[in-house]
Amino acid sequence: MPQFAANLSMLYPELPFLDRFDAAAKDGFRGVEYLFPYAFDASELKARLDGNGLQQVLFNAPPGGVDRDSIATAWDKAGDRGTACVPGREAEFRAGVALALDYAEILSCPRIHLMAGLLPSGVSRDSAQSTYVANLRWAAAQAAARGRDVLIEPINTRDIPGFFLNRQDQAHHIVAEVGAVNLKVQMDLYHAQIVEGDLAMKIRQYLPTGHVGHFQIAGVPERHEPDVGEVNYPYLFKVIDEVSAQCDWQGWVGCEYRPARGAQPGGTSKGLTWLKSLATLSK
Repeated sequence: MPQFAANLSMLYPELPFLDRFDAAAKDGFRGVEYLFPYAFDASELKARLDGNGLQQVLFNAPPGGVDRDSIATAWDKAGDRGTACVPGREAEFRAGVALALDYAEILSCPRIHLMAGLLPSGVSRDSAQSTYVANLRWAAAQAAARGRDVLIEPINTRDIPGFFLNRQDQAHHIVAEVGAVNLKVQMDLYHAQIVEGDLAMKIRQYLPTGHVGHFQIAGVPERHEPDVGEVNYPYLFKVIDEVSAQCDWQGWVGCEYRPARGAQPGGTSKGLTWLKSLATLSK
């Protein structure tokens, strides 16, 4: 079975964020991801990782803003969902990438997601894409100098209306246009199922290219545990294993779902029967 990472922005919602590292480790996770680290000092996050034997596998560059307060405002109040495709915000994007790379170095995190952002009103897709490609090319060069990958993620427009990047083929065309070996696609199977489906064939198509840097999962359509909904995840995990063995892919699958039990104490742990069942099947 693949390596699974707990998404601490969504899992264990009944706990303060810093306590979620311990909870994830107790449930057997060895990797974690989350949306943003910037509300905390990197040294504090590093201590939580090291104290629980966890690896930081992914986090996002700022959605907007350049420091702790402005980043929180950008996400919570301004509704920013990235600046990479937004003309006129290039300096803000670059400052955010620089901050993310500093965190990644301290946290020993190998990859950073660069959110594309919303297509601004009055801006053509061609203009936004030109900005996007130029920003990604710059960010990939900065990340390569520090030994990191940068990722782009297609997101469905039901969850984030107006998001610029929505399809796997669109993402892979952009990766090819940028032409940087450390720019890869974050393949979220929840988003992909909503937008286009045909997940097994897309895994078989794109994973061998070397341009898939990370997977994420959630049940469709409710975005709960992956054993509920219309997607047969045990089958897809077998496909990932099969293709990974052929192309030597050794990445992570992020568990980016909202526990069906919500913030009920212990709700995330009780909902992990799907993961325990996979462990039993793989023996």
